[in-house]
Amino acid sequence: MWRVRRELAVFKILGALVCAGLAVYWWAGNDVRGVILAVPAAVLLGAMGLRDVLAPVRLAADESGITVVHGYVGHRHVPWEAIEDIKVDVRRRWGRRSEMLEIDTGDYLHIFSSHDLGAAPTEVAAALRRRGV
Repeated sequence: MWRVRRELAVFKILGALVCAGLAVYWWAGNDVRGVILAVPAAVLLGAMGLRDVLAPVRLAADESGITVVHGYVGHRHVPWEAIEDIKVDVRRRWGRRSEMLEIDTGDYLHIFSSHDLGAAPTEVAAALRRRGV
């Protein structure tokens, strides 16, 4: 089972609270530009943090297949037979290396970052391949 690290969820929620506080501060000071910046940031960070709290498990594997997060907080079970490919997309940009786990089920392409999984995508891909694909 791979899940979002709790520290990230807490960080997002605290960021949303800070942005909301800044929006109130700027509203009291009649700074409309500050409010226009802070309110969407608070909503976005709050929604991301709430998703991390409501659906912390992004990917789970068992004997019958995998269960992936689908939509905002829903889950979808995919049998091993339905999985066409598991690969890791590695990109290098501005001196940094990023990895994304891609699980292709034919109808859907499920993409997970290391932040979603709480582990390196290459390790998760290897574990999934050993397990069933």
